[in-house]
Amino acid sequence: MLRLLQLKPNVSISRKNSFKIFQSTQSAQWPGSSSGFTDQYALYPQDPSVESTARHYVQQSERDLLDDDEESDIPDGGLQAYLALLGSFVGLLPIWGTMNSLGAIEGYISQHQLASSSSSGVSWIFSLYLTLFCASCVFTGAYFDRNGGFLPLCVGSGLFVSGLVATANCQTIWQFVLAFSVLTGVATGVLTTPLIGCIATWFSRKRGMAASVAAMGGSLGGVIFPLMLKNLYGEVGFPWAIRILALVCLVLLVFACTFARERSKPVAKPFNSRTDMFRFYVTGALNVRYFLDRKYLLTTLAFSLSENSIMAVNTYIASYAIARGHSESEAFTIVTVSNAVQMIGRYIPGYISDKYSGRFNTVIVMTFVTAVLNLVMLLPFGGVPGVLWAYVLLFGFASGSVMAMTAVCIAQISRTSDFGKRYSTSYVLSAFMTLPIIPICGTLIGDRSVAEFNRFILFASGLTLAGAACYLGARVLAVGVKLKKF
Repeated sequence: MLRLLQLKPNVSISRKNSFKIFQSTQSAQWPGSSSGFTDQYALYPQDPSVESTARHYVQQSERDLLDDDEESDIPDGGLQAYLALLGSFVGLLPIWGTMNSLGAIEGYISQHQLASSSSSGVSWIFSLYLTLFCASCVFTGAYFDRNGGFLPLCVGSGLFVSGLVATANCQTIWQFVLAFSVLTGVATGVLTTPLIGCIATWFSRKRGMAASVAAMGGSLGGVIFPLMLKNLYGEVGFPWAIRILALVCLVLLVFACTFARERSKPVAKPFNSRTDMFRFYVTGALNVRYFLDRKYLLTTLAFSLSENSIMAVNTYIASYAIARGHSESEAFTIVTVSNAVQMIGRYIPGYISDKYSGRFNTVIVMTFVTAVLNLVMLLPFGGVPGVLWAYVLLFGFASGSVMAMTAVCIAQISRTSDFGKRYSTSYVLSAFMTLPIIPICGTLIGDRSVAEFNRFILFASGLTLAGAACYLGARVLAVGVKLKKF
């Protein structure tokens, strides 16, 4: 058996030619073999276990060769590739920029429109927003792999802008839930998959760098939007501040719809019936069999835990700063500075991971660093202004790299043609985890005393450490414990 699995060809052949050879071996018939293999595999014609092993060897090699050919055809550059990257950057600027500005929104409405509401009640607005963002990502993956991303981009853009316009008029929790959580949250998920997925069709070796550059759009939005909202709140009030934000987002999303295109539109056979179409999109979007791959399961757990903890800190950091005695204006500036540093954090680790360390190695280290910063700086010394500002700078860098590496880590353990479905399916688990986490954080914060914020910091740090452990587990399953680039 070992001799069979160790067989090697006698000559050097290209990937495509070798794939043709494998195809021909499956069609050749040999005496004593029911399915047909080359004379190498016909050495043991009466042993069904050998025939089964040989069949598996051929099929596995065939899949590997297809994967190699698929990756080798990706250009990794060129005008169209960089225009698609620019479109993704511009598209992620409004949707992830708004997500990165949740602290500026939560800090304002909790002090004004919802001043009489509890922290746990207000937290449901942002919990449902993040949950619906994750859930709606699920249903665009299968569509993107089959039809491309143009229609989801157009539909998502319309929903996103409509949600912001409706949010401008909200006064109660349930109104914010319907307008911001439902409309804007769903639209964010619908837009995310095609904006990230198009990058995977243009870049392979430089995928980490490209994904980091695109994700920097979200960080740039997180710099611009809090500053813009801080000034507009005082000058024109909350309603017009959000309407102006919606107009800016509309212009950026129109640009993204134009340029954020995949390398080639998939050619799909028409469905035989509506039942087949429904079955394809439901099973493609919710393919729980992906979770049977333990590497994929642990990677999904890792990013769900780490991203939720980071988003929780980003959401409440402005309120924490106010509780520590900073003004509302200073609190919004903290959000802005954190997002500005995230831009650097999204790019530099992405470049290093492609060039030297590997994507999983990088995300493991940066996730661990994020948790340590919470525990050794924010928890004991958050009341010291100099330490708080140092924490904001370091946390922004570390958390930015963690957020940027999610997609490329999933892509590394997925075929390019399946990336959309696997990336969106990963958000199934994330959605289930997001729904309770933010309300738990709101309950821990309670009446917003320093002691209760410290409980929240411990909880968020524990989630981040668990995420680092899951990333490490996925890496061990993939390449073992040896030190190597991965």
